[in-house]
Amino acid sequence: MLSSKHPFYSANDFYRQKFGAKLIKLAIDGGFTCPNRDGTLSDKGCIFCSGRGSGDFTAGRLSIREQYDIMRGKMSAKWGEGLYMMYFQAFTNTYAPVERLRELYTEAIECENVAALSIATRPDCIDEEKAELMKELSKRVYVCVELGLQTTDEKSISLINRCYENDVYKKSVELLTSCGIDTVTHIILGLPHESREAMLNTVKYAADCGTRGIKLQLLHILRNTALYDYYIKTPFHVLSYEEYIGLVCDIIERIPQDIVIHRITGDGSRAELFEPRWSLDKRRVLNGISKEFVRRNSYQGIYA
Repeated sequence: MLSSKHPFYSANDFYRQKFGAKLIKLAIDGGFTCPNRDGTLSDKGCIFCSGRGSGDFTAGRLSIREQYDIMRGKMSAKWGEGLYMMYFQAFTNTYAPVERLRELYTEAIECENVAALSIATRPDCIDEEKAELMKELSKRVYVCVELGLQTTDEKSISLINRCYENDVYKKSVELLTSCGIDTVTHIILGLPHESREAMLNTVKYAADCGTRGIKLQLLHILRNTALYDYYIKTPFHVLSYEEYIGLVCDIIERIPQDIVIHRITGDGSRAELFEPRWSLDKRRVLNGISKEFVRRNSYQGIYA
């Protein structure tokens, strides 16, 4: 539920309500690849994706236990000790036989003080057998699945080389929901040539499909990606700080209050980020969004 202290229903609020304490997320690399990279669908991948499959802040391809120990040590310096969420982040984390998934996920949730499991994947890599596995694991810890929708705009879907139709996402959300698994939807703001209306439509589509959470991600143009090459050859408008602040507030005002906002910006590798460089000052972005809500005297769902 929406806190009277905050203009939107944050992940921190949600987890504190659920667990009675802060939940510390540990990013894990399960050693997966992606059907959009290995030739099954394409060998190009989504144009924005980094060489590590968006797993740039994981500890690399060590054992699950070794990664847990490393990431726990890093996070304890910031947050102290507490309850942990094991976040399978890099590449497509359901892209393997179900027995292999059971082995990896079980190893993860059996680490000390792990209360939750989050699995980032593509909607076309969810099926009934995998959903049933998550249902089984949810009897031991809280389980959620993060789905990379990014956009529902047909031109953008083709440009970013997503390689699945919107209806695949809808069916995946419905399947996971039927198994009692919450979904969190990734949406990118600022894709090349995409309009404000198209971005609002994507968020509405995700909400209408039944997602329980949304991650808003500013488009990062990272060096050594296809998106970087495209930008150099065909420059497009990159959202300014002021444009992004206004857009995020416009979007959150239209999201129902029972949907958790898990992210309102993103972390880009300082070494790899080409544009927009202003996004490296994350604190400024977060403060800017908070101040804009105050200026508007507004909050999540006011126009939902």
